[in-house]
Amino acid sequence: MAPNQDQGMYQYVLAIHIIFVVCWMAGLFYIVRLFIYHTEAQEKPEPDRKILSDQFEIMERRLWNVISVPSMWLVMAAGVTMVSLNFTYLIHQPWLQIKLCFVVGLIFYHHICESRMKEMRKGIFKWTSTQLRIWNEVATIFLFAIVFLAVLKNGISWIYGLIGLVVFAIIIMSAVKIYKYYRVKK
Repeated sequence: MAPNQDQGMYQYVLAIHIIFVVCWMAGLFYIVRLFIYHTEAQEKPEPDRKILSDQFEIMERRLWNVISVPSMWLVMAAGVTMVSLNFTYLIHQPWLQIKLCFVVGLIFYHHICESRMKEMRKGIFKWTSTQLRIWNEVATIFLFAIVFLAVLKNGISWIYGLIGLVVFAIIIMSAVKIYKYYRVKK
């Protein structure tokens, strides 16, 4: 931290930022899990399909509008506030600039989830449950990248960090495929 920074205010805003990152990520993880169940419900016979679809739509809408979207906005507001409290120090940090690129990617991910939810409400199911399981892991990759950048800052070797992220992504995607294999086998 820079010496001229208002430590007290910054720490409160940082705490708010972290709390709502947790809420936002929980919402993103759970919404895609609901998409998976919603998609799999389409394989059920009537009236089960309609009952399950109606329930999943309610759950998705409430999760999205009460937790995910407000949390995203509060994360962004707290982030902007932290940068504005110490603009000259933070804006020149390479780790922060890279972290912000991943945050933009996560916001893009958020909006893709929203568009999937709107399609499902209209009865359009473009992605299979396996594709959605893989999609769910994309948020995990963003989370890892953002947290490692925020915690390690300049102490991380960008090359090793990038290699580690790619290896982590391969492991996660392999785990999804292995899970599908055992699930289908049953």
